[in-house]
Amino acid sequence: MDEATGEILAADDSSNNLSDGEALPLLLDGINGEIQQVSADGAYDQQRCYDAIDGRQALSVIPPRTGARMKQHGNCKAPRLARDENLRRIRKVGRAKWKRESGYHRQSLAETEMFRLKTIFGGKLLSRKFDNQAVELLLQCVALNRMIRLCKPDIYVVES
Repeated sequence: MDEATGEILAADDSSNNLSDGEALPLLLDGINGEIQQVSADGAYDQQRCYDAIDGRQALSVIPPRTGARMKQHGNCKAPRLARDENLRRIRKVGRAKWKRESGYHRQSLAETEMFRLKTIFGGKLLSRKFDNQAVELLLQCVALNRMIRLCKPDIYVVES
């Protein structure tokens, strides 16, 4: 989801045998252009997610799971890992302050967008076949993006 416009940039319909962490790299590949930050919940606290985000040169804002351990020591000559940096900051200032500092709250914007999609179109897909469900989901995303574009006001600076 684009934070500035509120539009859905990528969506994926998957069966229940694909985890959130496995789906994230596919979603990131579906987004053209620069990604500044990826905010996600603890389900994405997986190395493959951090690797996919690092591959896009974006900031990873994923809260490590409770009891998480560092993968590299701070005095290691290798480049620092984003997950370890998040852990260090959480240990220093606490989880709540880290969330405020890092902009983790942005993740809730995507949650709100999915709530909006489910409220407008219902929480279920009507198609029975998986391929048709994928098309139905993408059409819902396109329709919601169109509604957002139509309803957002244009803002102009007026000099006094």
